[in-house]
Amino acid sequence: MLVIPAIDLKDGECVRLRQGLMDDSTVFSDDPVAMARRWVEQGARRLHLVDLNGAFAGEPVNGEIVKAIAAAYPKLPIQIGGGIRSLETIKAYLDAGVDYAIIGTQAVKEPDFVFEACREFPGHIIVGLDAKDGKVATDGWAEVSQVEAIDLAKQFKKAGVSAIVYTDISRDGMMQGVNIEATRRLARSCGIDVIASGGVTDIEDIRSLAKVAGDGICGAITGRAIYEGSLNLSEAQKLCDEMSD
Repeated sequence: MLVIPAIDLKDGECVRLRQGLMDDSTVFSDDPVAMARRWVEQGARRLHLVDLNGAFAGEPVNGEIVKAIAAAYPKLPIQIGGGIRSLETIKAYLDAGVDYAIIGTQAVKEPDFVFEACREFPGHIIVGLDAKDGKVATDGWAEVSQVEAIDLAKQFKKAGVSAIVYTDISRDGMMQGVNIEATRRLARSCGIDVIASGGVTDIEDIRSLAKVAGDGICGAITGRAIYEGSLNLSEAQKLCDEMSD
């Protein structure tokens, strides 16, 4: 299981939000490329980037920073989400050296777009499902739909997505622990690799996720915990490696 640092981009800076609220953000760095270097030096094997402005604008806003990080670390797998609503945007990111495009809001509103993207860019599409009480949220978490996350995930298995990033938005940025059961249930139900997101607080959360990694959980995204120091990235990845041996 991979421990994946999150670099959330807002107005050109590296920030963390609480429960997706743009007006409740903490700035951790004004140099996202340097922040990427910090996590790479601590052993990150993949980076999770989010264009927060893009998620609300519906198109890339911090794209140049994403490209700069990809250029700085050409061999490091990078996944990017936020404002990806067209095949042109996906192509631009992949051409810039990004490995995976995460389709979120558009996946809920236009599921056919995911099928189209998977046909056009096989092996490079991840779906981001953000849920509250099992129901999918969209538009930067501003809207909660009546769509069940598990039902939607099953559709996307047929499309051929590489993975699903599953975020329990009631826990994201709140340092309250991961919703292990909901994440595990999704992975077992849909048969797609799931990357857990939202609520990772400390090494015990990583240990708990790694214990059920065999059910289809291939990674855990962490943000506030590694920025504020309650989780050591190197130690967390080492633990996952030891538990998988």
